[in-house]
Amino acid sequence: MTSKTIVGAGLGGALLAAVAGTALADDTPKLTELSPDGKDACFGRVYDAAHLKVHPNQKVGRIFFYYGSDPVSHPNEEPSSAPSGYNGFMATTVRGAKKPEWVGGWCGKDDPQSGEIHCGMECDRTMALLNVDETGRLIVSGVHRNLYLDAGAEDELGEMEFTKQALGTEDDGFRLDRMPAQTCKVEFARIDPVDPALGAPLRERLKPDQPFCYGRDYDAAHLGSHPDQLTHTIRVFRGPIELASFAKDGDPTNWPSGADIVVSVTTRHKPAEVTQSYSCEGEADQWRCVASGMTSDFSCDIAAREIYLRRGANGTMMLANPNSSLPIIDLCSKAAGGETASDDKVYRLEPMPQAACAP
Repeated sequence: MTSKTIVGAGLGGALLAAVAGTALADDTPKLTELSPDGKDACFGRVYDAAHLKVHPNQKVGRIFFYYGSDPVSHPNEEPSSAPSGYNGFMATTVRGAKKPEWVGGWCGKDDPQSGEIHCGMECDRTMALLNVDETGRLIVSGVHRNLYLDAGAEDELGEMEFTKQALGTEDDGFRLDRMPAQTCKVEFARIDPVDPALGAPLRERLKPDQPFCYGRDYDAAHLGSHPDQLTHTIRVFRGPIELASFAKDGDPTNWPSGADIVVSVTTRHKPAEVTQSYSCEGEADQWRCVASGMTSDFSCDIAAREIYLRRGANGTMMLANPNSSLPIIDLCSKAAGGETASDDKVYRLEPMPQAACAP
């Protein structure tokens, strides 16, 4: 398991792995060495050119350690907004890199009488050992060169590639100055900058007890310039039937898991409207929606027919159809196998009046 997998470093393809964990218990011992006042604490250092010249085997040019609540994860689509179980986060930027890499873990003392703090990660790995010196600086040691790689990566990658990807032989024993918590938040924000145009997650914009309608109608000019697109019109909505279903069996505290939606489409070859229902759940920064048989009588297993909904800029909704899961084709046909072959993979949908989505 890689530490990148553990922390979920950013957006990738159709899916995004988000940090998740059990919230720290109220009785978790506080590390007063790091935070005498009990608030979030920040330590950091930016190495100048003179230092790096004297230490040619140190790759890290910037390093920040944050003790407190998760400074990285953005509001997402998962039903639980509980804080991460991690309480220690470290971000390092190597020479020439445009943004940091980061890891998160749990920090505590193996021996309450000792001044040393151990920060561990999943898979029984060590992130770092921490000590606070007499001047209040944070000493970060025990940093392994494969911090951002799989355990055993040196054997798997070979010496040359490992040396390229791993931290340097002098990337340890860092001495960090105490800084305002906001300084660390700004540094961690460099990892995955927030796009303010995206606004709130869909699970906040779309309420479990309220209908919605998004769609798009493609004109002749658009279809003429996209000859491989089948879709002529598309609607994504929740109406009275879906609202009643969720009111009966759904759990609003677990929203959007269990949310039913309907997609209706027409194609350039078939003007008759075809509808298909999907059951959704929040997954990282998107809703993963699996085709269901509520509105169709299928002769095949459609459990693998998935589409993804994601918030778009300025109030729009993005629909991803990477694997032929929209009823623009027969979902039980051979054409529905594998990746979407036509130019019907991603849609930018506009909010519409509910009447535009009426069955």
